[in-house]
Amino acid sequence: MNLAVTRTFFSIAAIATMLCSCFGYRLDGHRPQALTNVRQIRVEMFENKTLIPRGEALATNSVIDALSADGTYHLATTEKADAILHGTIESITYNQVTSTRFDTLRSEELQNNITLSWQLRDASNPLKVLASGKAVGSSRFAIDSNLQTARTNALPDALQRAATQIVGRLTDDF
Repeated sequence: MNLAVTRTFFSIAAIATMLCSCFGYRLDGHRPQALTNVRQIRVEMFENKTLIPRGEALATNSVIDALSADGTYHLATTEKADAILHGTIESITYNQVTSTRFDTLRSEELQNNITLSWQLRDASNPLKVLASGKAVGSSRFAIDSNLQTARTNALPDALQRAATQIVGRLTDDF
């Protein structure tokens, strides 16, 4: 009899511990208060204020990939979307990270910093801005014989980092 009571007590304690450890967890994900009604987002083609060739397509695809990977929001057409994301490539800068041993003006490694500004607008009322901000992505790359190719190859990584920041701001509740 005592053994049955002990087993029952420990079973109830184990179930209570498991339930308490999941207290506060939500399957829906944490969204900012202003975006609780947003389920589907349309991503417009980014505007490019720089001289990066195909920059708008690369930035748009990076944000779409980040939204798809996160899964909090679904991508939709303009007719079905709850909100529309507008973005702009504001600037790209290059900074020297390392130089050659005997010539400090000759770079061996550069870092690119790309700045994206964005606004999430209500699809039914485009004048209503639900969220906005700026995101900066960076990437380091080594200088080889073709500087332009090295810069072009490093650009998608920096854009992906900036896109991850944008999606983080859209999905996190802080």
